[in-house]
Amino acid sequence: MEYLKAFANLGTRFLRPPDALQRNLGTVRALIFDWDGVFNNGWKDTAGGSPFSEVDSMGVNLLRFALWQRERRMLPCAIITGQHNPDAERFAQRERFDGIYMGFANKPEAFNAFTSKHGLDPRQVAFFFDDVLDVPVARQCGFRVLMKRRSSPFLEDHIVARGDADILTAHSGGEHGLREACELMMGLCGRPSETLEHRIGFTDLYQQYLADRARIELAVVRNPR
Repeated sequence: MEYLKAFANLGTRFLRPPDALQRNLGTVRALIFDWDGVFNNGWKDTAGGSPFSEVDSMGVNLLRFALWQRERRMLPCAIITGQHNPDAERFAQRERFDGIYMGFANKPEAFNAFTSKHGLDPRQVAFFFDDVLDVPVARQCGFRVLMKRRSSPFLEDHIVARGDADILTAHSGGEHGLREACELMMGLCGRPSETLEHRIGFTDLYQQYLADRARIELAVVRNPR
């Protein structure tokens, strides 16, 4: 795993040994993302929206492609957010996610609905998160990525000390920490250079992946409470 040195040099923290990370990722059958603080820095506009970066979008796509190559099928993919966010919904629609759960201050409620719908054990989920509301979900998942935020060292230490994360990014959500995590996980999936070359060349294999992705219909779940 020579490539891991590049991430270590960035400041990525591996909270499990690399072979354990690779083993745990091998059991992952779904991806779930928090939105605010993961895809962005957490700031909101007056309409309640918060943006995303194309840099992170490509990272998520590459990770999904790497997992598709491993499984030869699309793995369920969703966003769970505590707010009703039109930007997150548009992103999920564009990127052909399976679901977006909005308005869930109690995130395990949405998490349980997602895992039940897709017949998943919670340990089969990889979760990307950054804050207090996410921890109850992180404690159930088999692979947990905590986004770095320099302004909350007590929370970070609390999560790390209790074993509630497997990777701590070097960069925050507003600094493309999501891209960092996705590229690391793409590497853990194996053959990262081949994955990149398929995307660069827009090969038949990549187009098969896109065709499978295009068949996904987004389920939008809004919590009215």
